[in-house]
Order: sequence, then C-alpha cells, then structure tokens
Amino acid sequence: RSLVVVHFWAPWAPQCAQMNEVMAALAKEHVQVAFVKLEAEAVPEVSEKYGISSVPTFLFFKNSQKIDRLDGAHAPELTKKVQRHASSTSLPAVSSDNMREDLNVRLKKLINAAPCMLFMKGSPKEPRCGFSKQMVEILNKHGISFSSFDIFSDEEVRQGLKTYSNWPTYPQLYVAGELIGGLDIVKELEASGELDAVCPKAQKLEDRLKLLINKAPVMLFMKGSKQVAKCGFSKQIIEIINSTGVDYETFDILEDEEVRQGLKTYSNWPTYPQLYVKGELVGGLDIVKELQEGGELLPILKGEN
Repeated sequence: RSLVVVHFWAPWAPQCAQMNEVMAALAKEHVQVAFVKLEAEAVPEVSEKYGISSVPTFLFFKNSQKIDRLDGAHAPELTKKVQRHASSTSLPAVSSDNMREDLNVRLKKLINAAPCMLFMKGSPKEPRCGFSKQMVEILNKHGISFSSFDIFSDEEVRQGLKTYSNWPTYPQLYVAGELIGGLDIVKELEASGELDAVCPKAQKLEDRLKLLINKAPVMLFMKGSKQVAKCGFSKQIIEIINSTGVDYETFDILEDEEVRQGLKTYSNWPTYPQLYVKGELVGGLDIVKELQEGGELLPILKGEN
C-alpha cells in the first residue's frame, strides 16, 4: 500500500488506547491506508532506530521511506496528516509553505541536537560511503565528541538539508548549529591545525557519568522521562518518588547508548531504572520499594540519611 501509518504504543499508557480508537476510525475512512500498531517496549531496536522517546508516536511511510511523524496524542493532527498523505491530489500552496516551514523547524532541531552534529551516509560504526568513513576517522583521530544522523534513514531530511544549508553533498558537519562544511573543508581545517579549536573534544565517559549523576541532588536514570515513562519499572519508580514530593531530575537512557551501557559498569548495577542521591547509588525499583515500605525513602531523598 502506498501509505503506512505505524503507531508506537504501550499497554500501560491510557492515551495510547484513546489513539488506537482514533486509528480504528481513520482505518474505516481510509481503506487504502495500512495502519499498524507496534508495542514500543517489545521492539526496542526499532524504537531506538527511529528515535521513539515517548508514546504514542506515529510514523508515516510511503514506498518504504519515512516521510513524517507525530509525537503525542493529538487526534486532530493525526487525522490531518493521514488525510494529507493519503490524498493523491496536489496540496494547495499554503499547505506546501506550512510543510516547508515544519521541515525547517525540524532541521534546525536536528542541527542543534548536539554541540557537534555529523549528517552522513550510515553510522559512525558502519559508514555507507567512503567520504563519510574518512570524516568519521578524522573526527575520532582528534578525539572530537560528535553525534550523527543517517541521511539514508530519512529522505525528507536528506533532500531538505541540502536546500536549508545551501550545501549539495554529504557528509555535512555542524558545530553549535553552524555549518562547518564537508570532507574537504574538514581536511583543510585538520591540515591548518584549526580543527581542534573548532570542534568540541570528547569528554571521558567516566567524567561524563560523574557529572550526570551529580547534575541534581536526586537523579533518576530511566527509560523515558518524568512525563512519559517507557517501561513499567520506570513508571512505578516515578509514581513512588512523586508521592514523596521531593524534587528530582531524570535522564532517558534510551537517548544515549554510551551512558546506558557505561553506567551499568560504572555503578556495578546491571538494570534500569537507577536512583542516585548526592552522587551515590541508592538502587533500582525493588530497593526503592523496600525503602518506601520501611519509611526510609523520604529521609534518604532529602539527604538526611
């Protein structure tokens, strides 16, 4: 079928059940569209590949290419997007302008997603062209900290970024939201000794973990966020901490594979969620439940014990 709409959902999220009803109604209206439900936690590799950080999230595919997405339970917006993409008629000029504006907003967010962003073919571990491979090798050789985006994973970004930045080829390197250039420019910067000054250096993982653990007096490393937990254990621990009234911050380990794996070794604690108070590991859900039942949780969260 020409259009496929995939709903990443979770059985414990009531908003997902509501959006499933909306999808069922849309399926009756648009019989030519395929509607698919995927339980986000059951397919973590797929969820991570497409950057699913909350539920519900909807991805739109045409001819095996991702063309759009919708984050959150917005029934009117979902209806509008399905109608737009399912229609074979050309869009009026105003809608085209709106789509271009939406894409530009998205591109700006992607460019600023990390201090140093590399748009490339493939990933740093598996580059899919010689130029991207050379770029990764140069950045790694200089110990430069960077995040990447695979332009093969999103045709809209691949074409849109060329126009947005007025740069027709890939890879493209950005620092602090500004385009540095492609491989030739980076090679020139390396030859002149300017590359190290232009790009941020990679922070040692142990130092980074220490900073994250001490970012707030109470830090919770979990799947998802305070607003939208992405696993049942994370949801339970948030409910317990919320009941104490103590302020805390969270870190979504699904957003950063380096932190996700590194913290297990650093703390010698193999699972998530993980709760820290004043830089010290308290434990996971079972420990927090025991502390709550014993009346010890609140004093610990307040740093009194």
